[in-house]
Amino acid sequence: MKLALGLPLQDSCTTVDFQERKVSMVQIVSEPVLVAIPTTGNLTDHVEENADLFPHHASFVREIDHEWQPVTATEFRDTVRAVAKGLIADGIQAGDRVAIYSRTRYEWTVADYAIWYAGAITVPIYETSSPEQVAWIMSDAAVVATFFESPHVLATFDEVASTLPNMTSRYVFTEDTLNALAIRGSEISDEALDTRRSLANPEDTATLIYTSGTTGNPKGCILSHRNFMTECDNLVASLPEIFNTTGASTLLFLPLAHVFGRAIQLAMFRGRVTIGHCPNPSALLKQLQSMQPTFLLAVPRVFEKVFNGASAKAHEESPIKGKIFDWAASISIKFSEAIDQGRIPVLLSIQHKLCDRLVYSKLRAAMGGRVTHAISGGASLGARLGHFYRGLGLIVLEGYGLTETSAGAVLNRPSGLKIGSVGRPVPGVSVAIADDGEILLQGPNIFEGYWQNIHATLEVFSSDDWFHTGDIGSFDQDGFLTITGRKKEILVTAGGKNVAPAVLEDRLRANPIVSQCVVVGDGKPFIGALVTLDQEALPGILSAHHIASAPIDQLTDDSEVRALVQEAINDANKAVSNAEAIKKFVILPTDLTIDNGYLTPKLSIKRHLVTLDFAKEIESLYQ
Repeated sequence: MKLALGLPLQDSCTTVDFQERKVSMVQIVSEPVLVAIPTTGNLTDHVEENADLFPHHASFVREIDHEWQPVTATEFRDTVRAVAKGLIADGIQAGDRVAIYSRTRYEWTVADYAIWYAGAITVPIYETSSPEQVAWIMSDAAVVATFFESPHVLATFDEVASTLPNMTSRYVFTEDTLNALAIRGSEISDEALDTRRSLANPEDTATLIYTSGTTGNPKGCILSHRNFMTECDNLVASLPEIFNTTGASTLLFLPLAHVFGRAIQLAMFRGRVTIGHCPNPSALLKQLQSMQPTFLLAVPRVFEKVFNGASAKAHEESPIKGKIFDWAASISIKFSEAIDQGRIPVLLSIQHKLCDRLVYSKLRAAMGGRVTHAISGGASLGARLGHFYRGLGLIVLEGYGLTETSAGAVLNRPSGLKIGSVGRPVPGVSVAIADDGEILLQGPNIFEGYWQNIHATLEVFSSDDWFHTGDIGSFDQDGFLTITGRKKEILVTAGGKNVAPAVLEDRLRANPIVSQCVVVGDGKPFIGALVTLDQEALPGILSAHHIASAPIDQLTDDSEVRALVQEAINDANKAVSNAEAIKKFVILPTDLTIDNGYLTPKLSIKRHLVTLDFAKEIESLYQ
């Protein structure tokens, strides 16, 4: 059984009887590794190898004065080594925890590798974290130094700095801290640096990533160099359509503080895909068009926003353009479905070519014009959007994983794709379905345990070393996995019906008028829902349906707006039985966002907080 590192000695005698049994499983699907699990070295080897073997390759591009400037593999290595020397000169010791508290940006990546070169452990922190969260993470991980993005982010830390006496070194990206560190470390020899960077072996800790969680303090997941090295090597080997493509590039805009963006960046660097960074979401479309990446990484909400935004714009411009967009969307979906059937009718092919000129080419151009593939994770994309994007020429590969699994554990691949599923296990991973429907995982990508929390670690591992995800799913006859919900979020109605909220919520969020929704009904006579309106798409939707604009708190009870939401709910209800269907709903006057605390940084709903703060609205459904 795995045990977490950094555990207090007194916890070593903990007894957890319920884990001293093997779990009954109904099905197991495994994929053999394509690249052997490493027995020596660490993640810094990738930097050295790229510079030695491909010195002139553009590992990164940086937008400077509105132009993308390349950073070669050699230049990146030299920068990382110089910054790492500065950390050593500043007293950072092997095994120290060093935090990065910043948005996604090039400097984030330099700092990450520099921390590893210095033999230390990276602790990412979301830039949206509250002072209390920052204090908890830095205290729990005993952070001694932190890279801050800007004085603004540093100000958040200053609110709790007095409670963290061990956090003594501050580096601010916007104050040219990388150059300052390089100057400070000029007296550290290359030999001393190489000795330090070689200390870590594959089994040693590379990072502590704190799960955002939906309740309570976040837990620090211990991920080793081997976890990430195995994940990267096997992703690169299994996705030649992405990694082995001339001019392959990606623009990263998801948080590098989250394991999803972090693991993909490591794999992209390993596979020599040119990487750009977009720290400002409002500049995303502009940077996509100027950089023209071939690959994207996003969560379903991004794909939903692109579709809904294009739809709303078309309907707002004119009724004819709106009808053309709707028709093109239906043709795109039919075309993709025909691909799965192995035969595309002649008429459908002609219609598809016409739609490409009218609609699809413009959407591809909005994303830069060269994107052919994307990976989506974090929630369900849904078959409808999956088919829509494939029909217009962008293959979205849905996957599944957790922080505890070094990101992807299951993934669709271009060579083995089933839209609507999250794919098959990535090479080296075994996936099992327990007799209660829970998804269990084994493999070299599975984390070592929770930092200083043996109780939590033992709770998620069975005695035969299967990791319990807490998610519910099932395999089809071809070994493709579908996620149906969270084990702890299953609602049980007063009539005893088990209902997985995710099925309804994912489908509802795909509708242009809906921003967020929370399905309720635990212990109640029927299922209800709290719904928020998408305020970006709303003006176009109101105009298209000739509904007068009004403040959001007035629209929540507007009969015509409610009728549109009811249509979305009727569509979502098609995915479930009548006993599981949403019978009543309330439109909330405020959205659920990261800023107001109702979403985690990876856009998961904090269900307990929503149900607490909107208890009156929920109760009104059942009066």
